[in-house]
Amino acid sequence: MKVKNKINLLYLMLLVTLISCNQQAGTVIDETPTRGNIKIACDESFKLLFDTEIYTFESLYQFAKINPSYLPENDVLDLFFKDSVRTIVTTRTLTKAEEDGLKKNNIIAQTTTIAYDGLAFIINKENSDTTMLYSSIKDIFTGKISTWKDINPKSSLGNIEMVFDNEKSANVRFINEKFELKQAFPKNCFAVNSNEEVINYVEKTKNAIGLISVNYISDRHDSLTLSFLKRVNVLAISSQLDDGSSGYYYRPYQAYIADLSYPFIRKVHIITRETFTGLGTGFRQFVAGEVGQRIILKSGLVPFTMPIRLINISTE
Repeated sequence: MKVKNKINLLYLMLLVTLISCNQQAGTVIDETPTRGNIKIACDESFKLLFDTEIYTFESLYQFAKINPSYLPENDVLDLFFKDSVRTIVTTRTLTKAEEDGLKKNNIIAQTTTIAYDGLAFIINKENSDTTMLYSSIKDIFTGKISTWKDINPKSSLGNIEMVFDNEKSANVRFINEKFELKQAFPKNCFAVNSNEEVINYVEKTKNAIGLISVNYISDRHDSLTLSFLKRVNVLAISSQLDDGSSGYYYRPYQAYIADLSYPFIRKVHIITRETFTGLGTGFRQFVAGEVGQRIILKSGLVPFTMPIRLINISTE
C-alpha cells in the first residue's frame, strides 16, 4: 500500500511539472513576431521617428503592443544589459566584450542597421552667423574657440554657449569619438535634459549653439518639426575634407547625409536579445523592411536598406 501511495505521489508530482512546463512554454509561444506586449528602450533622439514606426506597426498588427521608453543612450543600454528590455534603438553597436557577456548566458544579440542620422547645430534666430567651418566646431569643443568674435570679428554676441541634450546621450559620445577628445568639454559646454530642451534654450539665448539629433528637424511634413524650425536656425557647416576651401557649406538635409557631404553623420541600429522569434524580432524586421524604411525616408533621414534618388539641379 505504501509503495502504491509513493507511486501515485510521484505521478502527481510529474503531472504538476508537465503542466507547469506547458504553461511556461505556452507563454513563450503566445508571443509571435506580430503578437504580444513588450517594452522597448529607444534613444530619445529618435522619438519622433519611432512614435510613427510603432503607430504604423500596431495599426497593421492589432494584437501587437509596443511600449517605448525614450531615454539617453547610457540608460537605454543599461536596461538592455539588465534584461529589463529585449529590444533597443541606439546609434552604436555592441562591443565584442558586451556580446561575449551575453553569449555566456546563451544570448546572441541581433543587430540591424536601419538608417543614417546626423547631428545638427542650431542657433538663435537673431544670430547672423549661419555658416561655420568644421574646424571651428572642433575648436569649440577643445576650448580653442570660446567667443563669437573668434569666429566673426564683427560679432557682438560675446561668449559661445554650447548646449546639448544630456550628459549620458549618444550625442556627447559621438562628439568625443569624432574629435578624439581626451579631456572633458570646456565649461561653456553644458547639458540640459532632452533635444527639445536644447531647442527651447537656443530660442531664448542669442549666443547659444545647440546640438541635437537631425530627426528633430528633418521631417518637413511634420507640424512639430516645422514649429521647431520656426524658432531656430540650422547652421551650415563646411565639409570635413575641404573645411571651407571650396566655399561650400552643408546643412543636414537628407541629400547631404546620403552623399556624405555633411560631416556629422551616424548610423541608427535596432538590437534585440530575444532567445526566440518574438515581437521584438518582428518589429526589428518591420523597421528594416519596405514599410519601415519608407517611414524613415519620409521622416527626412536616410533609410539604410532602401536607395533614395538624388536629383542634381543645374542653375545654368
